[in-house]
Amino acid sequence: MHQPVLLTEVIAALQPRSGGIYIDGTVGAGGHAAAILEASAPDGQLYGLDQDERALALAGERLSGFFDRVHLLHANFDRLHQHHLPPADGILLDLGVSSMQFDQPERGFSFQADGPLDMRMDPSATETAADLVNHLPEGDLADLIYQYGEERQSRRIARAIVQDRPFERTQELADLIARVVRSGKGGQRGKPKIHPATRTFQALRIAVNDELGALERVLPQAIAQLAPGGRLAIISFHSLEDRIVKKYFQQEARDCICPPEQPVCTCRHKATIHIITKKPITPSLAEIDVNPRARSAKLRVVASKGK
Repeated sequence: MHQPVLLTEVIAALQPRSGGIYIDGTVGAGGHAAAILEASAPDGQLYGLDQDERALALAGERLSGFFDRVHLLHANFDRLHQHHLPPADGILLDLGVSSMQFDQPERGFSFQADGPLDMRMDPSATETAADLVNHLPEGDLADLIYQYGEERQSRRIARAIVQDRPFERTQELADLIARVVRSGKGGQRGKPKIHPATRTFQALRIAVNDELGALERVLPQAIAQLAPGGRLAIISFHSLEDRIVKKYFQQEARDCICPPEQPVCTCRHKATIHIITKKPITPSLAEIDVNPRARSAKLRVVASKGK
């Protein structure tokens, strides 16, 4: 069963209570959602969004015991404002691809097992990773790999891809990237910490799903959706996501001098939120031992200052 990351910390941050309204914008298999519903018994309500219909089906099964308190919607969280949901006492966004999606070779997110170069979180979307790999001009492909994957050998990788394309399978692309990275100047020596294709695959996945654009679009919507005193908790898994979240939170909390417990900002700064986590919360060593995929997770939390 999928293991929700930072579960104890998320519940402590959101402080679910009976009668509260909660939104899980990335409900996935329903792990965080189930814990929120349990903590908000007997009548807390949860709205779960996900762009992956397969994930929604699994969440529906896992949350069936809360049938009268859970409402599942097939939607990306960046369309939060379109669903006219009630003001929320807590909102959770667990960013990136889920372990469940990684572990399905037919989804094409991972090169650990061969699969099609797909990487769509929403299988009904039109553009796949194969489309990008096989049709982008070399310069655009190199920029994408560098910008979203922070890959220093992006230009060599893009050149090799263009020379050898088309690619249709994850393994053939990963093998090519490994050869390029290991043979390059300053390439990985000895046993690498990560597979040489990891950053390129991350970049393609982010681009296919417009992950950073969706994150930038949802942040103001999520803040506006909070009830006075409501909390927004966001789990990110790489520096690009965390940087966007940190910068936006700092911008919206700009220099507010009101007490944290004051529900509405009355100072001249008119801040919309109060930052709860001055530094991000990270997983314990015990959690990482049980779930190694949690090792890069960072949790940031803010509370609404009211309207």
